Amino acid sequence: MTLRLYNSATRETTALEPVVPGRVGVYHCGLTVQGPPHIGHIRKEVVFDVLRRWLVHEGLEVTIVANVTDIDDKILQKGAEQDREWFAVAYENERALHQAYDVLGCLPPTYEPRATGHVPEMLEMIRELIDRGHAYVAGDDSGDVYFDVRSWPHYGELSNQRIDDMQAAEDAPPDGKRDPRDFALWKGHKDGEPETAAWPTPWGRGRPGWHLECSAMAAKYLGHEFDIHGGGLDLRFPHHENELAQSRAAGQAFARVWMHNAMVNLGGAKMAKSVGNTLMVSEVVKRVRPIALRYYLVAAHYRSIIEFSEESLAEAAVAWDRIEGFVRRAAELAGPGQLGDVTPAFAAALDDDLSIPAALADLQASIADGNKLISAGDIDALHPVLATVRAELDVLGLDPLAPNWNTSTGSASTEQALDVLVRALLDQRMAARAAKDFAAADAVRDQLAAAGVEVEDTPQGPRWSVN
Repeated sequence: MTLRLYNSATRETTALEPVVPGRVGVYHCGLTVQGPPHIGHIRKEVVFDVLRRWLVHEGLEVTIVANVTDIDDKILQKGAEQDREWFAVAYENERALHQAYDVLGCLPPTYEPRATGHVPEMLEMIRELIDRGHAYVAGDDSGDVYFDVRSWPHYGELSNQRIDDMQAAEDAPPDGKRDPRDFALWKGHKDGEPETAAWPTPWGRGRPGWHLECSAMAAKYLGHEFDIHGGGLDLRFPHHENELAQSRAAGQAFARVWMHNAMVNLGGAKMAKSVGNTLMVSEVVKRVRPIALRYYLVAAHYRSIIEFSEESLAEAAVAWDRIEGFVRRAAELAGPGQLGDVTPAFAAALDDDLSIPAALADLQASIADGNKLISAGDIDALHPVLATVRAELDVLGLDPLAPNWNTSTGSASTEQALDVLVRALLDQRMAARAAKDFAAADAVRDQLAAAGVEVEDTPQGPRWSVN
């Protein structure tokens, strides 16, 4: 195993050494489904999708666990605001998350557990923490149970903070807490909350705290020690800090590597659910092709902030069109063929903390070589270049000839319909030129240009692309 990742826990880039040789277990925190996903959320899904594809390419067996937080204060609030059952809100947004997975070509997780389906495991963990002296039942008859942060001497190690420098945990009022920084493992049922949002426990009816959910589910599906835990950088504190503390305090080794992707910012600030519908995945893919949006989210290093703008999105779409244009031209000439292998430089780039920008630079060099071969008409030499380019794009989830981009909901049917229409006009143009009616031929070309379709005449016939 040659992959090296930046470990947020040690703040060093270290070699990945799987707990079980040949197998890698990855847990990354999924969406809290009080709303549909925006492109800031889905960046994490794309990053971990590329990680998974690379590990599989390298011959490893990969288990990906991405939870769904389907019970939470915000979900209950949304249900009340919309006068709907909280679980109806959660399920609707969970379906929107799955649609975003599909439209951007993300492989589904190996397991996608819901928090509401794992309450017994959470209660077992709370009992263990109470027995070990790291948790306590609030003394105010609220039914809350808290983790005692001062009982765990390593609390703050992930975010590199001292307890006395931390702000109070905002998950519950401080009345029943020993320390304002103590966080809720369990929340007692409150007046006005739906009865359906509560489970029986020795401390009274209630529901789980957010941090507890992920620890319990990670342990169930990946064991008490696993390889990679990840998510957006905004989760490092308090969510991942609290996960680490409660799991270690319960006697688990937990994650070996903590992997955090940077945010997608809007106007210099982290993108949030309050940004409105225009940046929801379902809306952005109406303005740019899904595969181009995936390229936009993939192209930057995962630890680099993406400053979103419509201009940068459009530039990425143009850059992607050039890559796809080469693949389709080469496939027309040489046939799609089979996937080859990646270059050593591409492999070295991904092994170096998943450095996709460096990998894309090597891919672009291969495309430049391929374009020279197309110009020279050297089709035999084009075959292996296309095989390599497609293999590298496949690792990135971007092979435009892959079945999911040609048959899925990712606008392929629209593209195929457009191709039929443009080809029909090009046939009319060719017939006009054959009849020496150049005015009619030029009129067809002008009509296509006005619609944003650029026509290139080549020895193999006319090709078209969207500007």
